[in-house]
Amino acid sequence: MRADLPYAPPGMVIGLLGGSFDPAHQGHVDITLAALRRFGLDRVWWLVSPGNPLKARGPASMNRRLEQARQLMQHPRVTVTGIEAALGTRYTADTLAALRRVYPGVRFVWLMGSDNLASFHKWEDWRSIADTVPIGVLSRPGSRLNARFSPAARYMAGHRLSAEQSRLLGRAQAPAWCLTDLPLNPASSTAIRARGDWVR
Repeated sequence: MRADLPYAPPGMVIGLLGGSFDPAHQGHVDITLAALRRFGLDRVWWLVSPGNPLKARGPASMNRRLEQARQLMQHPRVTVTGIEAALGTRYTADTLAALRRVYPGVRFVWLMGSDNLASFHKWEDWRSIADTVPIGVLSRPGSRLNARFSPAARYMAGHRLSAEQSRLLGRAQAPAWCLTDLPLNPASSTAIRARGDWVR
């Protein structure tokens, strides 16, 4: 295993939370801890991306975002990583394909807030993602209804697990997804930047 990639043995179930984390905030922490509890995960990896292809303006430096995220997210079952930079991937579908090659036998679950599910159909190769990895969706303020009726939710409609079945998601065969509620935290990276609390 390469030194710049975290260790994971075959059979482990790992949730992946990707994003620019520009900056990471308590909402990311809340989603992560809820995912660990609800989706039958052994670990969660934060995938701090080099840049978001859907955003016109680039984020703060990778090192700064990684450092800030690691200060905020301190939990023995959570690892903050720069995996996409290490693998040289730009799109989530490519990252997942590379991870399956590097970690044979490891089960991955893609994690996202309901705000991301609402726009998931705009992602590169989003159907491929939905067809190859279980997806755990956690509610975010103001987006739950849009998420439930989004093109991606309609595409995956026949493969949804109920909230009562959420702990089965980690070992479910894709396509599979679950939308679960959690106490809503209004924090957002956009709002933090707008207040001037995070200068790029």
